[in-house]
Amino acid sequence: MRQLPIRLDSRPATLIEQALTLHQDYADHIALVMIDSNGETSITYGQLFDRAANYAQALRDSGIHPGDLVALILQHGESVIYGFWGALLMGAVPSIFPFLTDKLDPARYFDSARQLIAHSGVKALITTSDLEADLRACLVGVDVEILNADRLSVGEVRRGDSASRPYKADPDSTAFLQHSSGSTGLQKGVMLSHRAVLNQVASTSAAIQLAPDDVVVSWLPLYHDMGLIAGFILPILQGIKLVLMSPFQWVRDPKMLLRAIHRHHGTLCWLPNFAYNFLATRVREADLTGLDLSSWRAAINCSEPVYAESHSAFLNRYAPYRFRDSALTTCYAMAENTFAVTQGGIDSPLKLDVVDRRTLMDDRRALPADDDAPTLTFVSNGRPIANCEVIITDENLQPMPERHIGEIALRSDSMLIGYHLRPDASAETLINGWYFTGDMGYLADGELYITGRKKDLIIVGGKNIYPQDIENLLNDIPGLHPGRATAFGVLNDALGTEDVAIVAEVEADMLGNDENRGRISREIRARVAQNTDVTARYVHLVPPKWLIKTSSGKIARRANKDKFLEEISR
Repeated sequence: MRQLPIRLDSRPATLIEQALTLHQDYADHIALVMIDSNGETSITYGQLFDRAANYAQALRDSGIHPGDLVALILQHGESVIYGFWGALLMGAVPSIFPFLTDKLDPARYFDSARQLIAHSGVKALITTSDLEADLRACLVGVDVEILNADRLSVGEVRRGDSASRPYKADPDSTAFLQHSSGSTGLQKGVMLSHRAVLNQVASTSAAIQLAPDDVVVSWLPLYHDMGLIAGFILPILQGIKLVLMSPFQWVRDPKMLLRAIHRHHGTLCWLPNFAYNFLATRVREADLTGLDLSSWRAAINCSEPVYAESHSAFLNRYAPYRFRDSALTTCYAMAENTFAVTQGGIDSPLKLDVVDRRTLMDDRRALPADDDAPTLTFVSNGRPIANCEVIITDENLQPMPERHIGEIALRSDSMLIGYHLRPDASAETLINGWYFTGDMGYLADGELYITGRKKDLIIVGGKNIYPQDIENLLNDIPGLHPGRATAFGVLNDALGTEDVAIVAEVEADMLGNDENRGRISREIRARVAQNTDVTARYVHLVPPKWLIKTSSGKIARRANKDKFLEEISR
Protein backbone atom coordinates (compact mmCIF):
# COMPACT_ATOMS: atom_id res chain seq x y z
CA MET A 1 0.00 0.00 0.00
CA ARG A 2 1.33 3.42 -0.91
CA GLN A 3 2.66 5.75 1.76
CA LEU A 4 1.23 9.25 1.73
CA PRO A 5 3.74 11.67 0.15
CA ILE A 6 2.84 14.64 2.38
CA ARG A 7 2.96 14.39 6.18
CA LEU A 8 3.04 17.00 8.90
CA ASP A 9 6.68 16.25 9.68
CA SER A 10 8.04 15.95 6.15
CA ARG A 11 6.88 17.49 2.90
CA PRO A 12 8.18 18.79 -0.44
CA ALA A 13 9.07 22.46 -0.82
CA THR A 14 6.77 23.25 -3.77
CA LEU A 15 3.87 21.84 -5.75
CA ILE A 16 6.24 21.45 -8.71
CA GLU A 17 8.63 19.33 -6.67
CA GLN A 18 5.77 17.10 -5.55
CA ALA A 19 4.42 16.80 -9.11
CA LEU A 20 7.82 15.65 -10.38
CA THR A 21 8.07 13.09 -7.57
CA LEU A 22 4.65 11.71 -8.43
CA HIS A 23 5.53 11.64 -12.13
CA GLN A 24 8.71 9.69 -11.43
CA ASP A 25 7.61 7.32 -8.65
CA TYR A 26 3.91 6.80 -9.38
CA ALA A 27 3.76 7.09 -13.18
CA ASP A 28 1.69 3.93 -13.67
CA HIS A 29 -0.72 4.56 -10.76
CA ILE A 30 -4.21 5.91 -11.46
CA ALA A 31 -4.34 9.59 -10.48
CA LEU A 32 -7.96 10.21 -11.40
CA VAL A 33 -10.98 8.85 -13.18
CA MET A 34 -12.97 11.32 -15.27
CA ILE A 35 -16.69 10.62 -15.65
CA ASP A 36 -18.59 12.31 -18.46
CA SER A 37 -21.47 11.57 -20.81
CA ASN A 38 -19.26 9.16 -22.78
CA GLY A 39 -18.32 7.04 -19.78
CA GLU A 40 -15.16 6.87 -17.67
CA THR A 41 -11.54 7.69 -18.51
CA SER A 42 -8.67 6.67 -16.22
CA ILE A 43 -5.60 8.92 -16.20
CA THR A 44 -2.31 7.85 -14.64
CA TYR A 45 0.18 10.20 -13.01
CA GLY A 46 2.47 9.68 -15.98
CA GLN A 47 -0.25 10.69 -18.43
CA LEU A 48 -1.35 13.61 -16.27
CA PHE A 49 2.04 15.27 -16.05
CA ASP A 50 3.21 14.30 -19.55
CA ARG A 51 0.12 15.93 -21.02
CA ALA A 52 0.46 18.92 -18.72
CA ALA A 53 3.95 19.34 -20.22
CA ASN A 54 2.27 20.07 -23.59
CA TYR A 55 0.50 23.03 -22.03
CA ALA A 56 3.68 24.17 -20.30
CA GLN A 57 5.51 24.20 -23.61
CA ALA A 58 2.64 25.93 -25.42
CA LEU A 59 2.75 28.69 -22.82
CA ARG A 60 6.52 29.06 -23.21
CA ASP A 61 6.14 29.15 -27.00
CA SER A 62 3.63 31.99 -26.57
CA GLY A 63 6.11 34.08 -24.60
CA ILE A 64 4.73 33.37 -21.14
CA HIS A 65 7.29 33.59 -18.34
CA PRO A 66 7.43 32.31 -14.76
CA GLY A 67 5.26 34.49 -12.53
CA ASP A 68 2.87 35.46 -15.34
CA LEU A 69 -0.84 35.00 -14.62
CA VAL A 70 -2.61 32.39 -16.76
CA ALA A 71 -6.42 32.27 -16.79
CA LEU A 72 -8.27 29.06 -17.63
CA ILE A 73 -11.79 29.36 -19.04
CA LEU A 74 -12.48 25.73 -19.78
CA GLN A 75 -15.29 23.28 -19.20
CA HIS A 76 -14.90 20.76 -16.42
CA GLY A 77 -12.77 18.10 -18.10
CA GLU A 78 -9.28 16.96 -19.01
CA SER A 79 -8.18 20.26 -20.59
CA VAL A 80 -8.58 22.31 -17.42
CA ILE A 81 -6.60 19.71 -15.46
CA TYR A 82 -3.70 19.65 -17.90
CA GLY A 83 -3.78 23.43 -18.32
CA PHE A 84 -3.65 24.05 -14.57
CA TRP A 85 -0.71 21.72 -13.95
CA GLY A 86 1.02 22.81 -17.16
CA ALA A 87 1.05 26.43 -16.03
CA LEU A 88 2.36 25.37 -12.62
CA LEU A 89 5.13 23.23 -14.09
CA MET A 90 6.61 26.14 -16.05
CA GLY A 91 6.34 28.55 -13.12
CA ALA A 92 3.34 30.56 -14.28
CA VAL A 93 0.43 31.34 -11.92
CA PRO A 94 -2.79 29.60 -13.03
CA SER A 95 -6.29 30.70 -12.09
CA ILE A 96 -9.44 28.79 -13.03
CA PHE A 97 -12.37 31.01 -14.01
CA PRO A 98 -16.04 29.97 -14.15
CA PHE A 99 -17.22 28.69 -17.51
CA LEU A 100 -20.19 30.27 -19.29
CA THR A 101 -23.38 28.25 -18.73
CA ASP A 102 -26.95 28.65 -19.92
CA LYS A 103 -27.86 30.09 -16.50
CA LEU A 104 -25.53 33.06 -16.90
CA ASP A 105 -26.27 36.16 -18.93
CA PRO A 106 -23.63 36.15 -21.74
CA ALA A 107 -23.25 39.93 -21.91
CA ARG A 108 -22.74 40.18 -18.18
CA TYR A 109 -20.37 37.19 -18.18
CA PHE A 110 -18.11 38.52 -20.93
CA ASP A 111 -18.07 42.01 -19.43
CA SER A 112 -16.97 40.57 -16.07
CA ALA A 113 -14.36 38.41 -17.79
CA ARG A 114 -12.92 41.41 -19.61
CA GLN A 115 -12.72 43.49 -16.45
CA LEU A 116 -11.06 40.77 -14.44
CA ILE A 117 -8.57 39.78 -17.15
CA ALA A 118 -7.63 43.40 -17.81
CA HIS A 119 -7.41 44.49 -14.17
CA SER A 120 -5.54 41.36 -13.04
CA GLY A 121 -2.90 41.60 -15.73
CA VAL A 122 -3.58 38.15 -17.17
CA LYS A 123 -0.88 37.33 -19.74
CA ALA A 124 -2.40 34.18 -21.25
CA LEU A 125 -5.90 32.78 -21.51
CA ILE A 126 -6.57 29.13 -22.32
CA THR A 127 -10.07 28.40 -23.63
CA THR A 128 -11.94 26.28 -26.16
CA SER A 129 -13.31 26.78 -29.67
CA ASP A 130 -16.81 27.36 -28.29
CA LEU A 131 -15.71 30.53 -26.50
CA GLU A 132 -12.63 31.66 -28.39
CA ALA A 133 -14.35 34.02 -30.84
CA ASP A 134 -16.50 35.68 -28.16
CA LEU A 135 -13.53 36.07 -25.83
CA ARG A 136 -11.38 37.57 -28.58
CA ALA A 137 -14.16 40.04 -29.34
CA CYS A 138 -14.64 41.08 -25.74
CA LEU A 139 -10.87 41.33 -25.13
CA VAL A 140 -10.07 43.67 -28.01
CA GLY A 141 -7.48 46.12 -26.75
CA VAL A 142 -6.44 43.89 -23.83
CA ASP A 143 -2.86 42.61 -24.01
CA VAL A 144 -3.45 38.90 -23.48
CA GLU A 145 -2.41 35.81 -25.44
CA ILE A 146 -5.35 33.50 -26.18
CA LEU A 147 -4.61 29.78 -26.59
CA ASN A 148 -7.14 27.24 -27.84
CA ALA A 149 -6.99 24.01 -25.82
CA ASP A 150 -8.77 22.14 -28.62
CA ARG A 151 -5.68 22.61 -30.80
CA LEU A 152 -3.27 21.30 -28.16
CA SER A 153 -2.68 17.60 -28.78
CA VAL A 154 -2.84 15.93 -25.38
CA GLY A 155 -1.88 12.62 -26.98
CA GLU A 156 1.44 13.94 -28.27
CA VAL A 157 3.76 13.85 -25.28
CA ARG A 158 6.74 16.21 -25.44
CA ARG A 159 8.87 14.19 -23.10
CA GLY A 160 11.67 16.14 -21.52
CA ASP A 161 10.24 19.62 -22.00
CA SER A 162 9.14 20.00 -18.38
CA ALA A 163 10.77 17.05 -16.66
CA SER A 164 14.27 17.87 -17.92
CA ARG A 165 14.14 21.51 -16.86
CA PRO A 166 11.61 21.94 -14.08
CA TYR A 167 11.09 25.43 -12.78
CA LYS A 168 12.67 25.97 -9.37
CA ALA A 169 10.02 27.94 -7.54
CA ASP A 170 10.44 29.83 -4.28
CA PRO A 171 8.26 28.02 -1.69
CA ASP A 172 6.88 31.38 -0.55
CA SER A 173 6.02 32.61 -4.06
CA THR A 174 2.47 32.54 -5.42
CA ALA A 175 1.57 29.10 -6.76
CA PHE A 176 -1.91 29.95 -8.06
CA LEU A 177 -4.87 32.27 -7.49
CA GLN A 178 -8.21 31.34 -6.01
CA HIS A 179 -10.97 33.90 -6.25
CA SER A 180 -13.48 34.91 -3.63
CA SER A 181 -16.89 34.58 -5.24
CA GLY A 182 -18.87 37.69 -6.01
CA SER A 183 -22.27 38.63 -7.34
CA THR A 184 -21.00 39.90 -10.67
CA GLY A 185 -18.24 37.38 -11.32
CA LEU A 186 -14.90 36.81 -9.72
CA GLN A 187 -13.68 39.61 -7.52
CA LYS A 188 -10.60 39.31 -5.30
CA GLY A 189 -7.76 37.04 -6.38
CA VAL A 190 -6.43 35.14 -3.36
CA MET A 191 -2.68 34.61 -3.71
CA LEU A 192 -1.59 31.28 -2.24
CA SER A 193 2.03 30.23 -1.87
CA HIS A 194 3.42 26.75 -2.50
CA ARG A 195 4.23 26.48 1.20
CA ALA A 196 0.72 27.49 2.30
CA VAL A 197 -0.95 24.97 -0.02
CA LEU A 198 1.29 22.11 1.09
CA ASN A 199 0.75 23.03 4.75
CA GLN A 200 -3.01 23.00 4.18
CA VAL A 201 -2.91 19.64 2.43
CA ALA A 202 -0.92 18.15 5.30
CA SER A 203 -3.15 19.60 8.04
CA THR A 204 -6.42 18.70 6.32
CA SER A 205 -5.14 15.19 5.60
CA ALA A 206 -4.41 14.73 9.29
CA ALA A 207 -7.79 16.18 10.31
CA ILE A 208 -9.76 13.77 8.12
CA GLN A 209 -7.39 10.88 8.94
CA LEU A 210 -6.53 10.38 5.27
CA ALA A 211 -5.39 6.85 4.47
CA PRO A 212 -3.72 5.37 1.38
CA ASP A 213 -6.84 3.43 0.42
CA ASP A 214 -9.16 6.45 0.54
CA VAL A 215 -11.03 7.41 -2.63
CA VAL A 216 -12.23 11.00 -3.16
CA VAL A 217 -15.35 11.46 -5.32
CA SER A 218 -16.20 15.00 -6.40
CA TRP A 219 -18.54 16.93 -8.67
CA LEU A 220 -17.48 20.32 -7.28
CA PRO A 221 -16.42 23.14 -9.65
CA LEU A 222 -12.67 23.67 -9.80
CA TYR A 223 -12.99 27.47 -9.71
CA HIS A 224 -14.20 27.22 -6.09
CA ASP A 225 -11.80 26.50 -3.20
CA MET A 226 -13.68 23.39 -2.03
CA GLY A 227 -13.52 21.80 -5.48
CA LEU A 228 -10.01 22.98 -6.28
CA ILE A 229 -8.32 22.00 -3.01
CA ALA A 230 -10.39 19.20 -1.44
CA GLY A 231 -11.72 17.75 -4.68
CA PHE A 232 -8.60 18.06 -6.83
CA ILE A 233 -5.25 19.21 -5.45
CA LEU A 234 -5.33 17.29 -2.14
CA PRO A 235 -5.98 13.83 -3.62
CA ILE A 236 -3.59 14.41 -6.52
CA LEU A 237 -0.72 15.49 -4.26
CA GLN A 238 -1.41 12.73 -1.75
CA GLY A 239 -1.48 9.89 -4.22
CA ILE A 240 -5.14 9.23 -3.44
CA LYS A 241 -7.47 8.00 -6.17
CA LEU A 242 -9.80 10.75 -7.39
CA VAL A 243 -13.09 10.28 -9.22
CA LEU A 244 -14.13 13.52 -10.91
CA MET A 245 -17.32 14.58 -12.68
CA SER A 246 -18.76 17.80 -14.05
CA PRO A 247 -20.92 19.93 -11.74
CA PHE A 248 -23.20 20.70 -14.66
CA GLN A 249 -23.79 17.00 -15.35
CA TRP A 250 -24.30 16.30 -11.64
CA VAL A 251 -27.04 18.93 -11.32
CA ARG A 252 -28.87 17.32 -14.24
CA ASP A 253 -28.27 13.78 -12.98
CA PRO A 254 -27.50 13.79 -9.22
CA LYS A 255 -27.57 10.01 -8.90
CA MET A 256 -24.26 9.85 -10.79
CA LEU A 257 -22.43 10.87 -7.59
CA LEU A 258 -24.02 8.04 -5.61
CA ARG A 259 -23.34 5.53 -8.36
CA ALA A 260 -19.70 6.63 -8.54
CA ILE A 261 -19.28 6.18 -4.79
CA HIS A 262 -20.82 2.71 -5.08
CA ARG A 263 -18.74 1.67 -8.10
CA HIS A 264 -15.38 3.06 -6.94
CA HIS A 265 -15.86 2.43 -3.20
CA GLY A 266 -15.64 6.16 -2.53
CA THR A 267 -14.76 7.13 1.03
CA LEU A 268 -14.60 10.95 1.00
CA CYS A 269 -16.85 13.55 -0.55
CA TRP A 270 -17.23 17.25 0.23
CA LEU A 271 -20.69 18.77 -0.30
CA PRO A 272 -22.31 22.17 0.24
CA ASN A 273 -25.38 22.02 2.48
CA PHE A 274 -27.88 22.43 -0.36
CA ALA A 275 -26.60 19.20 -1.94
CA TYR A 276 -27.90 17.14 0.99
CA ASN A 277 -31.44 18.40 0.34
CA PHE A 278 -30.96 18.08 -3.41
CA LEU A 279 -29.83 14.46 -3.21
CA ALA A 280 -32.55 13.63 -0.70
CA THR A 281 -35.33 14.86 -2.98
CA ARG A 282 -34.12 14.72 -6.59
CA VAL A 283 -33.14 11.05 -7.03
CA ARG A 284 -35.85 8.55 -7.94
CA GLU A 285 -36.19 5.39 -5.88
CA ALA A 286 -35.95 3.35 -9.07
CA ASP A 287 -32.44 4.74 -9.66
CA LEU A 288 -31.18 3.42 -6.32
CA THR A 289 -31.65 -0.28 -6.87
CA GLY A 290 -28.64 -2.20 -5.58
CA LEU A 291 -26.91 0.94 -4.29
CA ASP A 292 -24.34 0.39 -1.51
CA LEU A 293 -22.93 3.47 0.26
CA SER A 294 -21.19 1.59 3.07
CA SER A 295 -17.72 2.67 1.86
CA TRP A 296 -18.57 6.36 2.38
CA ARG A 297 -16.87 7.24 5.68
CA ALA A 298 -17.06 11.06 5.53
CA ALA A 299 -19.65 13.21 3.76
CA ILE A 300 -18.18 16.59 4.65
CA ASN A 301 -20.66 19.49 4.77
CA CYS A 302 -18.79 22.65 3.82
CA SER A 303 -18.98 26.15 2.24
CA GLU A 304 -22.52 27.00 3.42
CA PRO A 305 -24.16 27.22 6.84
CA VAL A 306 -24.83 23.67 8.02
CA TYR A 307 -28.39 22.68 8.96
CA ALA A 308 -29.29 19.66 11.06
CA GLU A 309 -32.50 19.27 9.05
CA SER A 310 -30.49 18.76 5.86
CA HIS A 311 -28.43 16.03 7.51
CA SER A 312 -31.58 14.34 8.81
CA ALA A 313 -33.24 14.40 5.39
CA PHE A 314 -30.16 12.89 3.75
CA LEU A 315 -29.72 10.23 6.43
CA ASN A 316 -33.38 9.21 6.31
CA ARG A 317 -33.21 8.81 2.54
CA TYR A 318 -29.93 6.88 2.33
CA ALA A 319 -29.68 4.89 5.56
CA PRO A 320 -31.47 2.01 3.77
CA TYR A 321 -28.52 2.00 1.36
CA ARG A 322 -25.99 1.55 4.17
CA PHE A 323 -25.07 5.20 4.60
CA ARG A 324 -24.05 5.63 8.25
CA ASP A 325 -24.88 8.60 10.47
CA SER A 326 -21.23 8.60 11.59
CA ALA A 327 -20.33 9.69 8.05
CA LEU A 328 -22.06 13.06 8.56
CA THR A 329 -19.16 15.46 9.12
CA THR A 330 -18.55 19.21 8.75
CA CYS A 331 -15.86 21.68 7.81
CA TYR A 332 -15.51 25.46 7.94
CA ALA A 333 -13.34 26.64 5.07
CA MET A 334 -12.42 29.61 2.94
CA ALA A 335 -10.18 30.42 0.01
CA GLU A 336 -8.11 32.83 2.13
CA ASN A 337 -6.92 29.93 4.29
CA THR A 338 -6.35 27.83 1.16
CA PHE A 339 -9.28 25.71 2.32
CA ALA A 340 -10.13 24.15 5.70
CA VAL A 341 -10.13 26.10 8.97
CA THR A 342 -11.93 23.53 11.15
CA GLN A 343 -13.06 19.92 10.84
CA GLY A 344 -15.72 18.11 12.82
CA GLY A 345 -17.28 14.67 13.05
CA ILE A 346 -14.27 12.51 12.22
CA ASP A 347 -13.29 11.35 15.73
CA SER A 348 -16.71 11.68 17.35
CA PRO A 349 -20.33 12.43 16.37
CA LEU A 350 -21.19 15.98 15.38
CA LYS A 351 -22.44 18.19 18.19
CA LEU A 352 -25.75 20.02 17.96
CA ASP A 353 -26.03 23.16 20.09
CA VAL A 354 -29.59 24.15 21.03
CA VAL A 355 -29.54 27.79 22.15
CA ASP A 356 -32.02 30.36 23.43
CA ARG A 357 -33.25 32.28 20.39
CA ARG A 358 -34.13 35.52 22.20
CA THR A 359 -30.78 35.73 23.99
CA LEU A 360 -28.96 35.16 20.72
CA MET A 361 -30.91 37.89 18.92
CA ASP A 362 -31.01 40.44 21.75
CA ASP A 363 -27.73 39.90 23.60
CA ARG A 364 -25.55 38.22 20.93
CA ARG A 365 -24.87 35.27 23.21
CA ALA A 366 -25.48 31.60 22.41
CA LEU A 367 -26.70 30.22 25.73
CA PRO A 368 -28.18 26.74 26.21
CA ALA A 369 -31.97 26.98 26.09
CA ASP A 370 -34.42 26.16 28.82
CA ASP A 371 -37.05 23.58 28.02
CA ASP A 372 -39.81 26.08 27.32
CA ALA A 373 -37.76 28.75 25.53
CA PRO A 374 -37.83 29.42 21.77
CA THR A 375 -34.69 27.83 20.35
CA LEU A 376 -32.27 27.75 17.45
CA THR A 377 -30.09 24.73 16.68
CA PHE A 378 -26.55 25.11 15.36
CA VAL A 379 -24.35 22.32 14.04
CA SER A 380 -20.73 22.32 15.12
CA ASN A 381 -18.11 22.90 12.44
CA GLY A 382 -15.54 21.19 14.63
CA ARG A 383 -12.17 22.23 15.96
CA PRO A 384 -9.36 24.08 14.16
CA ILE A 385 -7.07 21.92 12.03
CA ALA A 386 -3.38 21.65 12.96
CA ASN A 387 -1.40 24.91 12.97
CA CYS A 388 -4.57 27.03 12.76
CA GLU A 389 -5.93 29.31 15.50
CA VAL A 390 -9.49 30.63 15.64
CA ILE A 391 -10.84 33.41 17.85
CA ILE A 392 -14.10 35.37 18.07
CA THR A 393 -13.69 39.15 18.14
CA ASP A 394 -15.83 42.14 19.05
CA GLU A 395 -16.26 45.41 17.12
CA ASN A 396 -12.84 46.55 18.42
CA LEU A 397 -11.18 43.36 17.12
CA GLN A 398 -10.63 42.11 20.67
CA PRO A 399 -11.10 38.42 21.62
CA MET A 400 -14.42 37.48 23.22
CA PRO A 401 -15.27 34.68 25.68
CA GLU A 402 -16.91 31.44 24.62
CA ARG A 403 -20.59 31.62 23.62
CA HIS A 404 -20.32 35.31 22.70
CA ILE A 405 -21.14 36.02 19.06
CA GLY A 406 -18.65 38.05 17.07
CA GLU A 407 -16.51 38.06 13.94
CA ILE A 408 -14.40 34.98 13.30
CA ALA A 409 -10.67 35.66 12.94
CA LEU A 410 -7.93 33.14 12.22
CA ARG A 411 -4.23 32.76 11.68
CA SER A 412 -2.42 29.73 10.34
CA ASP A 413 0.46 28.49 8.25
CA SER A 414 -1.78 28.11 5.18
CA MET A 415 -3.11 31.66 4.86
CA LEU A 416 -3.07 33.83 1.78
CA ILE A 417 -0.15 36.08 0.89
CA GLY A 418 -2.68 38.80 0.10
CA TYR A 419 -5.16 39.75 -2.62
CA HIS A 420 -3.72 40.06 -6.12
CA LEU A 421 -3.24 43.76 -6.97
CA ARG A 422 -5.60 44.69 -4.11
CA PRO A 423 -3.47 46.07 -1.24
CA ASP A 424 -6.57 47.90 0.04
CA ALA A 425 -8.49 44.66 0.51
CA SER A 426 -5.44 42.98 2.02
CA ALA A 427 -4.99 45.77 4.58
CA GLU A 428 -8.69 45.66 5.48
CA THR A 429 -8.77 41.95 6.36
CA LEU A 430 -5.18 41.06 7.32
CA ILE A 431 -4.36 42.76 10.62
CA ASN A 432 -1.37 41.87 12.81
CA GLY A 433 -1.13 38.39 11.34
CA TRP A 434 -4.85 37.66 11.77
CA TYR A 435 -7.33 37.27 8.92
CA PHE A 436 -10.76 38.72 9.72
CA THR A 437 -13.26 36.60 7.85
CA GLY A 438 -16.45 38.67 7.86
CA ASP A 439 -18.25 35.59 9.17
CA MET A 440 -20.07 35.64 12.50
CA GLY A 441 -20.03 32.81 14.99
CA TYR A 442 -19.13 31.60 18.45
CA LEU A 443 -16.96 29.03 20.19
CA ALA A 444 -18.33 26.50 22.70
CA ASP A 445 -16.08 23.87 24.30
CA GLY A 446 -13.46 24.71 21.70
CA GLU A 447 -15.77 23.99 18.73
CA LEU A 448 -16.81 26.57 16.15
CA TYR A 449 -20.43 27.40 15.30
CA ILE A 450 -21.33 29.69 12.39
CA THR A 451 -24.25 32.08 12.73
CA GLY A 452 -24.03 34.19 9.58
CA ARG A 453 -22.21 36.83 7.56
CA LYS A 454 -21.31 40.13 9.20
CA LYS A 455 -22.46 42.21 6.25
CA ASP A 456 -25.66 40.19 5.73
CA LEU A 457 -26.91 40.62 9.30
CA ILE A 458 -30.41 42.15 9.43
CA ILE A 459 -31.07 44.33 12.47
CA VAL A 460 -34.77 44.91 13.12
CA GLY A 461 -35.57 47.03 16.17
CA GLY A 462 -32.35 45.93 17.82
CA LYS A 463 -32.90 42.24 17.06
CA ASN A 464 -30.16 40.46 15.10
CA ILE A 465 -31.64 38.32 12.33
CA TYR A 466 -29.49 36.04 10.18
CA PRO A 467 -30.93 35.84 6.66
CA GLN A 468 -30.00 32.20 6.16
CA ASP A 469 -32.24 31.30 9.12
CA ILE A 470 -35.18 32.92 7.32
CA GLU A 471 -34.26 31.31 4.01
CA ASN A 472 -34.05 27.87 5.59
CA LEU A 473 -37.63 28.24 6.90
CA LEU A 474 -39.02 28.49 3.38
CA ASN A 475 -37.56 25.46 1.59
CA ASP A 476 -40.59 23.19 1.87
CA ILE A 477 -43.37 25.69 1.03
CA PRO A 478 -45.35 24.21 -1.90
CA GLY A 479 -44.78 26.18 -5.07
CA LEU A 480 -41.42 27.65 -4.03
CA HIS A 481 -38.18 26.41 -5.57
CA PRO A 482 -36.14 24.87 -2.69
CA GLY A 483 -33.02 26.90 -2.02
CA ARG A 484 -34.14 29.69 -4.34
CA ALA A 485 -35.12 32.37 -1.83
CA THR A 486 -33.10 35.19 -0.34
CA ALA A 487 -33.68 37.51 2.62
CA PHE A 488 -32.07 40.86 3.36
CA GLY A 489 -32.64 44.08 5.25
CA VAL A 490 -34.07 47.23 3.67
CA LEU A 491 -33.65 50.49 5.54
CA ASN A 492 -36.87 52.03 6.87
CA ASP A 493 -36.04 55.74 7.08
CA ALA A 494 -39.16 56.59 9.03
CA LEU A 495 -38.49 54.04 11.78
CA GLY A 496 -34.69 54.25 11.72
CA THR A 497 -34.31 50.48 11.47
CA GLU A 498 -34.42 47.77 8.84
CA ASP A 499 -37.37 45.91 7.39
CA VAL A 500 -37.11 42.28 6.32
CA ALA A 501 -37.45 41.68 2.60
CA ILE A 502 -37.77 38.25 0.97
CA VAL A 503 -37.45 37.46 -2.71
CA ALA A 504 -38.45 33.93 -3.69
CA GLU A 505 -38.68 32.09 -6.98
CA VAL A 506 -41.93 30.25 -7.65
CA GLU A 507 -43.17 28.04 -10.44
CA ALA A 508 -44.09 30.13 -13.47
CA ASP A 509 -47.74 29.03 -13.47
CA MET A 510 -48.09 30.18 -9.85
CA LEU A 511 -47.32 33.79 -10.73
CA GLY A 512 -50.37 34.06 -12.93
CA ASN A 513 -52.74 32.80 -10.25
CA ASP A 514 -53.76 35.36 -7.61
CA GLU A 515 -54.98 32.68 -5.20
CA ASN A 516 -51.71 30.74 -5.31
CA ARG A 517 -49.62 33.89 -5.00
CA GLY A 518 -51.59 34.96 -1.98
CA ARG A 519 -51.29 31.54 -0.34
CA ILE A 520 -47.51 31.45 -0.79
CA SER A 521 -47.08 35.02 0.48
CA ARG A 522 -49.19 34.33 3.56
CA GLU A 523 -47.25 31.16 4.33
CA ILE A 524 -43.92 33.00 4.03
CA ARG A 525 -45.07 35.79 6.35
CA ALA A 526 -46.48 33.34 8.86
CA ARG A 527 -43.30 31.29 9.08
CA VAL A 528 -41.11 34.36 9.51
CA ALA A 529 -43.34 35.77 12.26
CA GLN A 530 -43.61 32.47 14.11
CA ASN A 531 -39.90 31.72 14.10
CA THR A 532 -38.10 35.08 14.35
CA ASP A 533 -40.32 37.47 16.33
CA VAL A 534 -40.18 39.92 13.41
CA THR A 535 -42.39 40.38 10.36
CA ALA A 536 -41.52 40.41 6.68
CA ARG A 537 -42.57 43.73 5.24
CA TYR A 538 -41.71 42.77 1.66
CA VAL A 539 -42.48 39.40 0.06
CA HIS A 540 -41.56 39.53 -3.61
CA LEU A 541 -42.40 36.47 -5.71
CA VAL A 542 -40.45 36.14 -8.94
CA PRO A 543 -40.20 33.65 -11.83
CA PRO A 544 -37.50 30.97 -12.16
CA LYS A 545 -33.94 32.23 -12.91
CA TRP A 546 -34.71 35.71 -11.53
CA LEU A 547 -32.23 35.42 -8.66
CA ILE A 548 -28.58 36.25 -9.24
CA LYS A 549 -25.98 33.70 -8.13
CA THR A 550 -22.33 34.17 -7.29
CA SER A 551 -19.57 32.50 -9.31
CA SER A 552 -19.60 29.61 -6.83
CA GLY A 553 -23.34 29.03 -7.24
CA LYS A 554 -24.56 30.71 -4.06
CA ILE A 555 -27.44 33.19 -3.92
CA ALA A 556 -25.92 36.69 -4.05
CA ARG A 557 -27.85 38.64 -1.42
CA ARG A 558 -26.27 42.01 -2.15
CA ALA A 559 -26.87 41.83 -5.90
CA ASN A 560 -30.42 40.55 -5.45
CA LYS A 561 -31.15 43.32 -2.97
CA ASP A 562 -30.01 45.88 -5.54
CA LYS A 563 -32.11 44.20 -8.24
CA PHE A 564 -35.15 44.13 -5.94
CA LEU A 565 -34.84 47.81 -4.99
CA GLU A 566 -34.48 48.77 -8.64
CA GLU A 567 -37.54 46.75 -9.60
CA ILE A 568 -39.87 48.10 -6.90
CA SER A 569 -38.79 51.69 -7.60
CA ARG A 570 -39.99 51.61 -11.20
